[in-house]
Amino acid sequence: MLPEPMHFTDYQAAFAARIRNPKGAPRPPGASDQRMRVYQELLFNNLEGFLLACYPVTRKLLGKRLWTQTVRRFFSEHRSHSPLFRDIPKAFLDWMEIRAAELFPNLPFLAEFMHYEWLELSVSVTPDEIDPDAIDPHGDLLAGQPALNPTARLACYRYPVHRIGPRFKPSQPDGLTWCYLLHRDAEDNVRFTHLNVVTARLMEILRQRRPDDELRVPAQWRSFRGIARVFLAHNSRWARSSEQGKPSLRAR
Repeated sequence: MLPEPMHFTDYQAAFAARIRNPKGAPRPPGASDQRMRVYQELLFNNLEGFLLACYPVTRKLLGKRLWTQTVRRFFSEHRSHSPLFRDIPKAFLDWMEIRAAELFPNLPFLAEFMHYEWLELSVSVTPDEIDPDAIDPHGDLLAGQPALNPTARLACYRYPVHRIGPRFKPSQPDGLTWCYLLHRDAEDNVRFTHLNVVTARLMEILRQRRPDDELRVPAQWRSFRGIARVFLAHNSRWARSSEQGKPSLRAR
């Protein structure tokens, strides 16, 4: 006897489960292995393509085998809540931030570095734009209110993420706070600025006028006393490094 036909929605669920997890989910009845492989490869390759565009250095840090294994696990486990392709890298970042320490204990900086890579994409696609009519190019910065580029995003990390790559993989934080401001210029190019802690605090204050911002700043920065402690430690470390001819601050 022929098997009882599956309800259409049940068949869809089984078909999708097989695509997500070819080794763990049964093949739906009537679907050949060859045809299923076409869908499996097509969807996985598309997903990986979006992630590679956002995380090219992360791919180099992990290597081909670990990168592929990690992306396949994400493909199998994650359930997307957005229909937009551009949201896939952020979903991967959220998924990795929970698991990075366990999956890659030898790369303790990975979650922060991936956020740094993703931030470039976020700035490049944000719909925020400069309103020329709202800016006075001849205004007084002291008497008026400075206008910050609406595409600007501030991020602070425990690691010097701008230096991380296959040849530089720090095993622990260096005790400094590394701050960066990213923005999109008039030619739609993403620009990176390495900030000291005082300038970063100023940028945070300017950005606080916009409640929808995603700020990534340490909790101790919520008071100026905390800022002073970070600043003094930062400058003390810089002075010691400078005496040795190895400044700890690098701008990008």
